[in-house]
Amino acid sequence: MNVTSLDQALLESVVEGMPDDKLAAARRHAATQFAAMGFPTVGQEDWKYTNLTDIVALSNAWLESATNETAKTSEAAENVVASITSAIEATWIIVRDGIVDTEIPAPEGVAIERVSASGHADIDGDDPLSVFNTALLRDGIRIVVTESAAPALPIGILLVDDPANALAQTRVVVEAGANARLQLIEYSVSSAGGRQFTNAITEFGLAPGSRIDHVRIQARDDEHSGVNRITASLAADAEFHHNSFDLGGLLTRNDVVTKLLGRGAAVSLNGLYLATGDRHIDNHTKICHETGPTISNEEYRGILGGRSQCVFNGKVVVAEGADGTDSSQSNHNLLLSDRAEIDTKPELEIYADDVKCAHGATVGQLDKAALFYLQSRGLDPEAARQVLTRAFAAGTLAELTIDACHDHLAALLDSRLETLVGDVQ
Repeated sequence: MNVTSLDQALLESVVEGMPDDKLAAARRHAATQFAAMGFPTVGQEDWKYTNLTDIVALSNAWLESATNETAKTSEAAENVVASITSAIEATWIIVRDGIVDTEIPAPEGVAIERVSASGHADIDGDDPLSVFNTALLRDGIRIVVTESAAPALPIGILLVDDPANALAQTRVVVEAGANARLQLIEYSVSSAGGRQFTNAITEFGLAPGSRIDHVRIQARDDEHSGVNRITASLAADAEFHHNSFDLGGLLTRNDVVTKLLGRGAAVSLNGLYLATGDRHIDNHTKICHETGPTISNEEYRGILGGRSQCVFNGKVVVAEGADGTDSSQSNHNLLLSDRAEIDTKPELEIYADDVKCAHGATVGQLDKAALFYLQSRGLDPEAARQVLTRAFAAGTLAELTIDACHDHLAALLDSRLETLVGDVQ
């Protein structure tokens, strides 16, 4: 068997042994679909920089010993949960190794339910990783915000995974009613060190006039590999604000796909990725302006040290007839090491005439004059680098749309930057 191939017979056997709940039919259908798809390979244009060979091997090993036992808690996991939930004020939902905790809080104006028990069996996917997710999905969360509702606190989803369970699938579906408001924090952490693969999907549906602020924080263990897919469909005058922070992991792939379907819809995507050692982070984004006038703003920033490799591929598509589209896209990267690599490709695909679109990318190093100035004011070389990298990262932090996690993120960012700057030596 080729190392890029999943053992299909094992997959189907594991799926048949999973609970006979309201996801069972979707799982079986997805397992059959996956047989014709398989994992993406570097021979495909969108995956040419990201090799999933190790993930395939880890998935096969997991399938050979898979059980249907429920997730087990540990003291380390409980300490992680306590530290994060006490630091960020939110209505928290805990998901352990893809299994939703027994108790699910529901703020006023919001319905939260398990996908496996909700009767909504329309969980599927049209790309290989989404189909793989569906085939092995144990449970998921569906959040429905009623018309004009606006919960006072953000809803936080804490994804805590233990490498003892080497494979985990998570699914979150969010539906915002007309003129509703929601702040959602997704926080992904590892409870211990070790190799693990997580495959996460978050889907947003925004009705006319609604707004969702979404912050995704990834602070995984250094041996962790993760694939994340986020989709959002916006009706007229809806707003979707997404902030992404990749601060850990060994291999991370993020796909963000947004569709502006109604006039007046607006999307903003802001991301920050820190990479050191042999870390690999791949961000692929796609913004589809299906009608106009609509607005999109996108800015991703990366700080790379060690022998890390990062990828940014951002595409904006303006459909025929989407006149009045206003779109800007940028990717800025700071290389702290001559061994680090960034592959950046911002793209515009325009089929309409009356539009305003711009895109660009920059790759540079710390300014030597600024470093000299800071050292002349009494800072040692490492402290000077820390100040300049923090200033570079602050541009993304300034775009954060959920105040509740600002202080925690700032402290976490400082800690990770200290490690990254130290890797320059």
